Amino acid sequence: METSQPTKVTVQAVIQAPVEKVWRYWTEPDHITKWNQASEDWHAPRAENDLRVGGKFLTRMEAKDGSMGFDFGGVYDVVNRHEAIGYTMEDGRRVDITFVDQGNETKVIETFDAESSNPVEFQQAGWQAIMDNFKAYTEQN
Repeated sequence: METSQPTKVTVQAVIQAPVEKVWRYWTEPDHITKWNQASEDWHAPRAENDLRVGGKFLTRMEAKDGSMGFDFGGVYDVVNRHEAIGYTMEDGRRVDITFVDQGNETKVIETFDAESSNPVEFQQAGWQAIMDNFKAYTEQN
């Protein structure tokens, strides 16, 4: 039996903020609901986050016009404060996020296993758009 490794996709941004703020904005539900969407016609009306190894998270993502929505969730495998988060999504795919403290700025690198029903380029563009929203929200607040 042949098993294929999933395609790994990476998105990243350098946020003009110290790692403590970046970590807080990335992990606190009140902030997650403000930045976690890929475009202006989507929003995240609800987020839950039990940030510990074995803890679960869930973000509700919906089109603003109510036409569609889905829950995005998983279980944490790695939580190293201000350094790294790793989790497994409900469909078994892995995500790893690294926070690189660069003084007054923080580099966030997110690598995820691509799913097979959409082109990799489409997935990378969507995840990068969310990362870009995170950067803008964190720098402006």
